[in-house]
Amino acid sequence: MNDATILDRIQADMATAMKSRDADTLSTLRMLKSALMEAKTKKPKDASLGRDEEIEVLQRYAKKRRESIEELKKLGLLDRVPREEQEIEVTQRYLPESLSEADLMAVVREAVAATGAAGPKDMGKVIGAVMAKVKGRADGSAVSKLVKQVLAG
Repeated sequence: MNDATILDRIQADMATAMKSRDADTLSTLRMLKSALMEAKTKKPKDASLGRDEEIEVLQRYAKKRRESIEELKKLGLLDRVPREEQEIEVTQRYLPESLSEADLMAVVREAVAATGAAGPKDMGKVIGAVMAKVKGRADGSAVSKLVKQVLAG
């Protein structure tokens, strides 16, 4: 990725989506921009969001979409699921490349060794260490699942 902020890239892509009359993508980009601007207003007056903060905002947005999909499936509203999936797909364009499960497992094993974790009671310590290392490249639920798996034996 280049030096442009994620917000700058979203704004440029919004113009492209407007020109191509891609209403669904444009709607998602507007939501992402809104979420980033809201996060920016919570900071001191002249401060801007750092790259990690922008990624965190977008990850929260994608997580909300995944949770919405689960709820829609539970409620039997399957006709709305593709729209949510499309929003996740658009959001993924601005997030760093996700780690493969094998790479993530290696990071988890390294963190277990580094923290000296012995069992499930040390799960929080290990998850914290892993999440600090993978910043934005792995989903918290995937990390939790792998840590649980490694600590269980």
